[in-house]
Amino acid sequence: MNKILATGLMLAWLATGASAQQPVKKAPKKAPAKTLPAKAVAAGIPAELKQPIPFDPEVKVGKLPNGLTYYIRKNTEPKNRAELRLVVNAGAILETDDQQGLAHFLEHMAFNGTKNFPKNEIISFLQSSGVRFGADLNASTGFDETIYQLPVPTDSVRLFEQAFQILEDWAHNVTLDPAEIDKERGVVLEEARSGRGAGQRMREKYFPLILNNSRYADRLPIGKDEIIKNFKPEVLHRFYKDWYRPDLMAVVAVGDFDVAKVEGVIREKFSRIPAVSNPKPRVRYPIPPHKDTKIAIVTDPEQPNTVVQIMYKRPEIKGKILYDVREAIKRVLFNSMIGNRINELTQQSDPPFLAGYSNYGSFLGDQDAFSSYVIAKDGNVNRAVTAILDENARVDQFGFTETELDRAKKQYQKAVDRAYRERDKTRSGSYVNEYVENFLHGDIPVSISFYNDFLKKYLDGITVGDVNNLAKQFITQENRAVVIMAPEKDKDKLPTDKQILALINNAGKGLTAYVDKTLDKPLLPTLPVGNPVASEKQIRDINVTEWTLRNGVKVVLKPTDFKNDQIIFSATSPGGTSLYTDKDFESARFASTLAQMSGIGDYNQIQLGKYLTGKTVSVSPYIGETNEGISGSTTPDDLETALQLVYAYFTAPRKDMDVIKGFLSNQKSYLQSQLATPTPQKVFQDTVQSLLGAYHYRRLPLTPNRLDQVNVDRADAIYKERFADASDFTFFFVGNFKEKDIKPLIEKYLGGLPVTNRKETYRDLGIRTPAGKIEKTVTKGIEAKSTVQLVFSGDFVWTPENATQIDALAEALEIKLTETLREEESGVYGVGVSGAYAKIPAQRYTFRIGFGCAPENVDKLIARTLAEIEKLKQNGADPKDIEKFKAETRRESEVQLKQNNFWLGYLSNQYFNNDDPTEILREDELLKQVTPESTKQAANQYFGKNFIKLLLQPERKQ
Repeated sequence: MNKILATGLMLAWLATGASAQQPVKKAPKKAPAKTLPAKAVAAGIPAELKQPIPFDPEVKVGKLPNGLTYYIRKNTEPKNRAELRLVVNAGAILETDDQQGLAHFLEHMAFNGTKNFPKNEIISFLQSSGVRFGADLNASTGFDETIYQLPVPTDSVRLFEQAFQILEDWAHNVTLDPAEIDKERGVVLEEARSGRGAGQRMREKYFPLILNNSRYADRLPIGKDEIIKNFKPEVLHRFYKDWYRPDLMAVVAVGDFDVAKVEGVIREKFSRIPAVSNPKPRVRYPIPPHKDTKIAIVTDPEQPNTVVQIMYKRPEIKGKILYDVREAIKRVLFNSMIGNRINELTQQSDPPFLAGYSNYGSFLGDQDAFSSYVIAKDGNVNRAVTAILDENARVDQFGFTETELDRAKKQYQKAVDRAYRERDKTRSGSYVNEYVENFLHGDIPVSISFYNDFLKKYLDGITVGDVNNLAKQFITQENRAVVIMAPEKDKDKLPTDKQILALINNAGKGLTAYVDKTLDKPLLPTLPVGNPVASEKQIRDINVTEWTLRNGVKVVLKPTDFKNDQIIFSATSPGGTSLYTDKDFESARFASTLAQMSGIGDYNQIQLGKYLTGKTVSVSPYIGETNEGISGSTTPDDLETALQLVYAYFTAPRKDMDVIKGFLSNQKSYLQSQLATPTPQKVFQDTVQSLLGAYHYRRLPLTPNRLDQVNVDRADAIYKERFADASDFTFFFVGNFKEKDIKPLIEKYLGGLPVTNRKETYRDLGIRTPAGKIEKTVTKGIEAKSTVQLVFSGDFVWTPENATQIDALAEALEIKLTETLREEESGVYGVGVSGAYAKIPAQRYTFRIGFGCAPENVDKLIARTLAEIEKLKQNGADPKDIEKFKAETRRESEVQLKQNNFWLGYLSNQYFNNDDPTEILREDELLKQVTPESTKQAANQYFGKNFIKLLLQPERKQ
């Protein structure tokens, strides 16, 4: 289960906020704090903006007599599916001292036995209905809330009704069997173990400071190990009784169903929960304000780089009236513009930091924050902090420019327009999240139609002065907090509290106004002379058309109506870095990255971004090991611009030495920090990668010395070589288009691509996972935690039948290992099994089994894993597990076949592998061939003599 904040809360998360690329379709939870008294501000608000924010009329909201709230909305995307949630307005913040971690523990217990679903029957029942545990069925516990997530099919009346029974059971019928509690202790302790490391150790030091010793500082949802190990069942019962009650609960249902029937089911089932007389008050815990600047400088021997975050905390203000909606739009524009400026700093020949941002967004509890975040280059805190704060101060002193604001408005309006166009194709999960936020925080969901109209009415009226004023509201000396996280080895190099304070207070000296540099030239100085379609082939069974243009370019088209405003595309050609010697490898593998960072034609990357303002276009060239190509996405309106970019990446790549120099400089600094203070997981993954790649030069980890081998001129030449001949490229287009409309554009731009008609293919480098039995142990890390990876590999006969058997075997084994290693042994939090197979460059398969655990349990859990594999080899998979695999696969396919991304990936793979593109239609036939006997044969074939055991073990304490 994915626990919100349960493990490893990152500072970067604390500062997230809206961007111009993501439309705020609902009313904001918060607006900037006001500098004037409320009455004075209210007096200046036009009467029309004093109106309350209109709640989306498409959702039915009700409340039962016992106090439970429900939200119901009909939505047909995806078809025959529903997203259900049980939301509990209670989390770790409400735990007593002896309950720390039990809000989260209780969430685990909801899957381990209820009145109508004993023990693990919830998971088993849903898996047999096609709902995957973890990927679909899930839950999360935060400081203030617990959310149960249940996506289910709606075309089975029995299953759909049972899903609501599960929600009701979670609400008041969790059995909390003492035996099950004792079994689950180990699972929760393993989850806690998985989150331990440098981040967790440093967080324990800085949290009390930046949260001003509020209750949030000592109520992390994961809790305390000693309590998890030793609490009495009645202590857990007490939390369940106190806080799982109808007045603190909401049921959310969005999907393809009859609203009236769903309301009836909810009323029937959840009215059975008795109201609580004299309930405990649901206390809201504040984060106390402070006049001073809180500074936390923390180090750790496993922290690889130096990170600085400066936070200006502010009280949240909930959006209630239309004025608040307008204020939120200003904040989105502010974040977009300052984000663009900071991004430009990384385009310099010597960037001042490895990465950074400044924005305004939610913080924690009752707080918002304006946050600036940087990863210092070469550990230079002064330079990184000065650069980011100077950029903030530049906005404060000089403001944004009219041209910046105009672009931000265009980009945001475009994003909202797209959301409006896709209003009938919006997935149910998006709506669910809005209603969860309304219940928990009072955010008011509005319809996209209302929001689109509101934006068109008020966006133009927002002036550059309106947005510029926000900086003065955001950046203050009160409620300011600074956190520096750095490697232990650099402790003596770090500035003192006094020096940090001086650095912040003295920022912004001697600045000049930002100059908005743009370029006013056509993207393509000369339009290409195209070539027409020379031949056409129809594959009617999957509604695909193949065109071959006169210049040799092949185009595969699948028009769909899955999205109203989306066209996605890709292109591929055999070759890639495999065609170059090891001497040229580093230059080859960075060639497409350097080309894209440089821009195209007369436009550098920054200017290109400005030129594309107001358009939805993304085009990226790539060079892989066995192929090169293009990936991209756009809309019907912007398709021509996208194709112009494709043409330019083939014919007019740039070599921007400043950007390239800065990029390589930052990459080298990052690699040096990783090498100087390697994390245990980094060392382990590098070892795994190297060993499985037989220590071939091209499978060894990237190092600063290897990065020095990148020759910019050679990289430029390799890029041009890879894209010099379009005759062996195949392009794929999937989305909302008509062939007759797209044809002239395809003929003009793809038909105009250069061709030399060379004949080439990829080269098999002979890199294979080593054969035989191999064991490798990496000893690294100070936490008592181990990582296990078991790998089986070998030659493979590439057929759809064999691929399906591997998929089935992997799923059956994962189900069985979850039952045994997690539920029976209580030894792991999660276990993953993947079965992979490839045709190119050679027909090979790989099975990987991975889990984390306590060091003392490694041998036992590996033995249990191998015992389960042996059972598969003797008896085949459990028929029940096979049926779960089939149900999950069929349900997944029902959704995937209505997704553009699936079809683009599927078609490009089928064509590159020279496989039948109609193979997808054989799925039912292939699934019928999966039986206990077939999985027995597969287990004996694929779990063979080539076995590698890789372990990460902690260092022995002296």
